[in-house]
Amino acid sequence: MPALVIDDVSCAFGGVVAVDRFSLAVEPGEFVTLLGPSGCGKTTTLRMVAGLERNTAGRISIGDIVASDPAAGVFLPPEQRQLGVVFQSYAIWPHMTVFENVAYPLRVRRRPTAEIREQVAAALRLVEMEAFADRPSPALSGGQQQRVAIARALVFAPRILLLDEPLSNLDARLRTQMGDEFRALQRRLAITSLYVTHDQEEAMALSDRVVVMDRGRALQIGRPENIYQRRASRAVAAFFGSPNLLDGRVTACRQLGENEYRLAVAGAGWQGECRASEPYGSGEAVIVLVRPENIAIEAGSEPDAITFGGKVQEKIFRGPRVSLKVVTPDRVINVDASALSSVAVGDRIALAIAPAGAWAIRP
Repeated sequence: MPALVIDDVSCAFGGVVAVDRFSLAVEPGEFVTLLGPSGCGKTTTLRMVAGLERNTAGRISIGDIVASDPAAGVFLPPEQRQLGVVFQSYAIWPHMTVFENVAYPLRVRRRPTAEIREQVAAALRLVEMEAFADRPSPALSGGQQQRVAIARALVFAPRILLLDEPLSNLDARLRTQMGDEFRALQRRLAITSLYVTHDQEEAMALSDRVVVMDRGRALQIGRPENIYQRRASRAVAAFFGSPNLLDGRVTACRQLGENEYRLAVAGAGWQGECRASEPYGSGEAVIVLVRPENIAIEAGSEPDAITFGGKVQEKIFRGPRVSLKVVTPDRVINVDASALSSVAVGDRIALAIAPAGAWAIRP
């Protein structure tokens, strides 16, 4: 049985539809991330699961319990859902010590003092904060406050952990470190987690599955590597950086495996092969999605690669890589290359895209 089922759920505020017929099933122990731009409905979805917002249609079930179903007049209040929540602001109470912050969920549940002491100590050990139990909360760093917020959410053994952009207030280095630590903790405890972020790299690194959202709907649901490399639509592709979208037509199609096809395609001044998740007919229009990092700068290339020639118009240094804009006869191509690349503005270069690095979507 899924740990969480969101079934055809909608939420409207007046005339504004924040979530529009959204469905998702999360398995026990799974880490699922809701990813999308600001205003796409991901936080509203999380708040509906927590019981902090009411869905106006559809049903939310936690395990075998229906938590919210407006058609049936069912709404379980937040305190009865047994969910742990970590907010973006951490919501650490400044007048309490670390121990008292973590103990609060147990105190409101009227647990015995000995049990509170034992469970708080165990939760603080999980996040490596046991040495800070008596420290006033305002004396903690941002990373330490985040650990306390996670310990407080875990201390009463919630059925599901909900996290609303918990790393966004940290600097880049600490954000990566805390993300890795939290993912390791989540795997060790096998706790079902629903996570919200607008950070693509964070979603890719942490998740078992990613849900890309826009305008209250789920555009694509899948494993991080599939979401990143095999976009289901132009809208999903546009959310991830600056992909190259090449207009072409299919000249041949052959099946490689289940839901795996290899297409021969051709466009203005180029031809080669790409991958697809469905069959295409000869002559059909297609958009070939190519990530900038999947384009090689080379004179030779593997058989069936898509090749271009062009002139470097712009070069931007980004630390571990350089971003190039290359003018070709058909369009400007975005290319990511090694920071050690000797290519300079004005150089004429050859570009090659291996079939595995090009993905077909329908116009």
